[in-house]
Amino acid sequence: MNISRSSCACAVAIVLVATPIAHAQFGAAAAQPGTAAAKATETPKDALGRDTPRGTLLGFLRAARDANGAAASTYLNTNLRGQAAEELVHQLYVVLDTRLPARLEAVSDRPEGSVANPLKPDVDVIGTIQTAGGPLDILVEHVVRGPAGHVWLFSRETLDAIPDVYDEIHLVRLDRYVPRPLTTFRIAGIRLLDWILLFVGIPLVYRLFGAVGRLAGALVARWRRSRTPVAPHVESIPGFVRLLLLAVMLRLLTTTVDMSLIERQFWATVARMFVLVAGVWVLLLTNAWAERRLLRRYATGGHSEVAAPLRLVRRVADVLVVATGSIVTLRFFGIDPTAALAGLGIGGIAVALAAQKTLENVIGGLSIIFDKAVRVGDFIKVGDTAGTADYIGLRSTRIRTMDRTVMSIPNGQIANVGIETLSVRDKFWFHHFVGLRYGTTARQLREVVEESTRLLAGRESVESESVRVRFLRLGPSSLDIELFAYVFANSWERFLEIQEELLLDVMTIVEHAGTAVAMPSQTLYLADPVRGDVMSLPKPLLQNPEVMP
Repeated sequence: MNISRSSCACAVAIVLVATPIAHAQFGAAAAQPGTAAAKATETPKDALGRDTPRGTLLGFLRAARDANGAAASTYLNTNLRGQAAEELVHQLYVVLDTRLPARLEAVSDRPEGSVANPLKPDVDVIGTIQTAGGPLDILVEHVVRGPAGHVWLFSRETLDAIPDVYDEIHLVRLDRYVPRPLTTFRIAGIRLLDWILLFVGIPLVYRLFGAVGRLAGALVARWRRSRTPVAPHVESIPGFVRLLLLAVMLRLLTTTVDMSLIERQFWATVARMFVLVAGVWVLLLTNAWAERRLLRRYATGGHSEVAAPLRLVRRVADVLVVATGSIVTLRFFGIDPTAALAGLGIGGIAVALAAQKTLENVIGGLSIIFDKAVRVGDFIKVGDTAGTADYIGLRSTRIRTMDRTVMSIPNGQIANVGIETLSVRDKFWFHHFVGLRYGTTARQLREVVEESTRLLAGRESVESESVRVRFLRLGPSSLDIELFAYVFANSWERFLEIQEELLLDVMTIVEHAGTAVAMPSQTLYLADPVRGDVMSLPKPLLQNPEVMP
């Protein structure tokens, strides 16, 4: 599944989750359950729900929508009665239903109101509408009404301005152009037409934007090819751009088509969810682009081991982006995510304690990569294991041994042991012992030492300052000469080649001096008790008695 389809499905899922919540906020149970239950024991509730500004707004809209003019007039702070009151109710309902911003979650749900203006604590603003004379605040005021006590009612100032605003409303009514069942039948308070547009119309328009983008891209590519031999390929409209276009289209739809407040709230919620998903989508694509860019940059420099930490950083960034988007969504619907975040923090600590070894390996892998202790392609020796580092991951490092097997060693162990990197040597140690047989004269020994020194010092591949050739000791079965020098080579194979040439030349020097390399041997001396002389027998003769005289 490509990212456009998955993101579109994610947007629809969020809308499906958001719509019932938005409708629940618009419905009768507008007050928060926790605070409502706590306050119920303190002060008596108004039967009409006028205890809070939001309750007054929602109660009035329900009564007016049900054509209950008598009940709706009780939400107005007016002296009008009868037909005049019902006419004012109708005008106020039309103005609120068509002009009030679809932000019901911003209306205060507290008995004391939002207290936006401390100088007027008994007046609250539930919204601002645009009129020909400028912005008009829709005000509710805290007044005393008989047995109900203090209730919130639409202010006289607002009611005086409503008739003029009502005369300015000239929106296109969609009901007259569609079959009546689509506008009268409702699901969760939303017209059937809106549900059809959400599940059928929105996906079709989304696909249409993609088709138009591909067609435009093909035309542009064809035009460029006609002007230049090689033209870049033009992609279709990205999915997040299509979501933003849908959000803009819904915004224009809610401002030009006559919709009720609940439907405008519905589509405004959908548009905001599209914008939120598009923002999350852009950040996820940015994370992917940054990973590819950094990976390409480090790979060209021979640092391919950074692929694992880059992937980890990208995944962490993706999780943070999605988590932030979820928190913003919860805050938009008035849900406090503090408790959930605290629970996640405690759960994270528990997971960290349970995954100590895993975290140890991950931290060890990061330390190996950032300290550059081992790189992919290095020939290393870890403990008794020697081989080429094939892959450095977050949990373990894979080493291809000399037997061509792959051994995975946890990074926690590698970080706690000594690592010998053999492939980064700037020069190789040439260190050997040449054992000459007993019977070699001092002149011959000096000749071998001098010629060997001249041989090593005269080679360009040998560091002349490090050359040391000395008659070291009288060994059990040989006269030992030490050969010490450093050899310049760019690889182990080249060093072995140079070492082979040097050892062959040393053997030639030994032959020219008239001596030979000693064989490990022992001599056994036997004394004749009769004659009193001593006879020596080499050990090989003792092992083969038949050759004895």
